[in-house]
Amino acid sequence: MDIDSSAPTRIDLAGGTYDIWPLYLFHDGAQTINAAISLRAHCHLASRRDHRVSLVSEDTGERIEAADPAELGTDRLPLVARLVRHFGARGVDVHTRSDSPIGAGIAGSSALAVAVSAALAAWTGRMMEPEELLTIAMNIEAQVIAVPAGVQDYRPAMYGGISAIELGVRGVHRVALSTEPRELERRIVLAYTGASRQSGINNWKVMTRRINGDQTVIEAFDGIRDAAAGVRQALERHQWKDLATHLSAEWEHRKRLAPSVTTPEIDAMLLRAREAGALAGKVCGAGGGGCLFCLVEPERRASVSSALASMGATVLPVGIENQGLTLVRS
Repeated sequence: MDIDSSAPTRIDLAGGTYDIWPLYLFHDGAQTINAAISLRAHCHLASRRDHRVSLVSEDTGERIEAADPAELGTDRLPLVARLVRHFGARGVDVHTRSDSPIGAGIAGSSALAVAVSAALAAWTGRMMEPEELLTIAMNIEAQVIAVPAGVQDYRPAMYGGISAIELGVRGVHRVALSTEPRELERRIVLAYTGASRQSGINNWKVMTRRINGDQTVIEAFDGIRDAAAGVRQALERHQWKDLATHLSAEWEHRKRLAPSVTTPEIDAMLLRAREAGALAGKVCGAGGGGCLFCLVEPERRASVSSALASMGATVLPVGIENQGLTLVRS
């Protein structure tokens, strides 16, 4: 038996960091806005003739093998190893790969966790509801990064599309937004800065400052919340200039969360993109590196892409992905 699964990564348009419990409980109306993109994480499971288990990362070239899943260590390929141990999969080769650069800040590891979890659940004959699967993926990724994981990244991977993730005392609720995906796609430029981000470090610093009552962080979160509401409304109304205004506001408030959210290199890239015609721009994920995206008029995509490439960034060809998790048995 073979199983192939894949799940999309995402760009977080607004509201990120709020999705870490309990931060969203401190600000009424918290939500994140994101869009699944066509860079996907992939998992392939293949039967072995023996009962051993092997893990292969096509991205890093690493390979580990054990006689039993319980014997897998967690110092190499820790995310996949922990997932295989959790599901107790035997007699299987697990191959993984990702379309996104390592440390891109577009939830590549979360998408991989969803794809691998779904494949292993099918391999071991477990019938699992989507939210149950997401909980396992999130909790095991938190074990790997050793800080709390946010909830938003797993929803684009599971469901695809453009959505709002509403956060409050009743829990987490995903709402698909009535935005035409191709219209947003025509206005997005995504570029890898060349520097890997460290989301666990940035988010943990922000979280502790907010819990400790740092007034600057509190005000920044209020601003991010209000900007996210504006982003959602502009998306649903296809008001692209308003969307640019709210995206810019979100980025300005986000930079107040911690000095490490941006870098001189990122600031220079975003300035150059604006000079080339970008309406707005921000870093994906927690910041400090990884990918940035710019909102542009369709006729300015080429010039903004060229400007970012001239600064050393790698422009990634992406589309908005309506299809979430896929799984095929053969």
